[in-house]
Amino acid sequence: MAKIFRDEDYRPRPNRRGSRPRTKNRPDHKNAVSGLVTAVDRGRYRVILADDDGNFPSSPPIRKKGKRSRGATSVTAVRASHLRKQAIVPGDVVRLVGDTSGTEGTLARLVEITERQTLLRRSADDTDPTERVLVANVDVMGIVTATVDPDPSFGLIDRALVAAFDAGITPLLIVTKTDLRPATELKERFSASGIDIVESSIDPDAEPTDTRVSANDAARDAAEPHAEVAERLRGRISVLVGHSGVGKSTLTNVLVPAAERATGQVNDVTGRGRHTSSSAVCLPLERGGWLIDTPGVRSFGLAHVDRETLLSAFPELVEATADCPRGCTHLADSPGCRLDEWVAAGKAGPGGVSRLESLRRLLPSTG
Repeated sequence: MAKIFRDEDYRPRPNRRGSRPRTKNRPDHKNAVSGLVTAVDRGRYRVILADDDGNFPSSPPIRKKGKRSRGATSVTAVRASHLRKQAIVPGDVVRLVGDTSGTEGTLARLVEITERQTLLRRSADDTDPTERVLVANVDVMGIVTATVDPDPSFGLIDRALVAAFDAGITPLLIVTKTDLRPATELKERFSASGIDIVESSIDPDAEPTDTRVSANDAARDAAEPHAEVAERLRGRISVLVGHSGVGKSTLTNVLVPAAERATGQVNDVTGRGRHTSSSAVCLPLERGGWLIDTPGVRSFGLAHVDRETLLSAFPELVEATADCPRGCTHLADSPGCRLDEWVAAGKAGPGGVSRLESLRRLLPSTG
């Protein structure tokens, strides 16, 4: 005869993880140290520890009279479990516990991401609302473009400008290969935008030079085509973005000789460059500051950007929108739109026509 089970016969299976109740009280990690994330590689994070003044030094520790001074201590860390769903990118300022000696074979634990001052994002395309975080806490975005080989991609430049304005990052247009073709067209197109433009004609086969401050700075700066770029990035956290083949890695190798970033050639058939940088990495500038080199991009989705932010990236056209009717879409078929009259009157500068066309191509992509 089968046994008849009653309520009192039920015995719950014990918790295999233990019966101790869980707590929501997390450790405060009051002794955690601060650091700057410089590289991310398969779940491992390379972090430069802050010095006694809270800065992130780029020089290695040195010994003076038997004492070891606090220079750039680099540690490898893994993230804590409660951060596993959060993106950690170069430029993030984090807090670490555990072994922070930086000795080979040791691992620290990354327990907190501090508040980000800026955050550069992009989506895969204009229809994908999923955002991808690229870098954090950047002051300057260097949008690198070549005058030729490959030809300038004005669409990518405008998209990068929109992303910079959205993130609150100062844009800087860096024009390379000006020894092959002058930057006249680029300067004309953006003349009324207020965007700073600097030129850099660097021979990819040239030997890197020392960019540290010396007594002959003025003479050296006059002779080096990258001197103005170096001065604009001095003492700041900067990121370089742009198509493959425009010279980002070459420029990085000149500004940071120890970087030894791989460089490549432009395809003669497609006119496109080949990806030589496979990941973003934060490199120390010898004059102070940090430079983040990113892999070349062929698309810069703006699905996460709203219409007002998009308009702010076209400052030479914003004033005209004040006279547009309420609810104006600013598209070519929008009744009463004042943008065409503004551009026809030359108020948007010599590049006004192409900039207006670019704005209208981007408007449908905004979120």
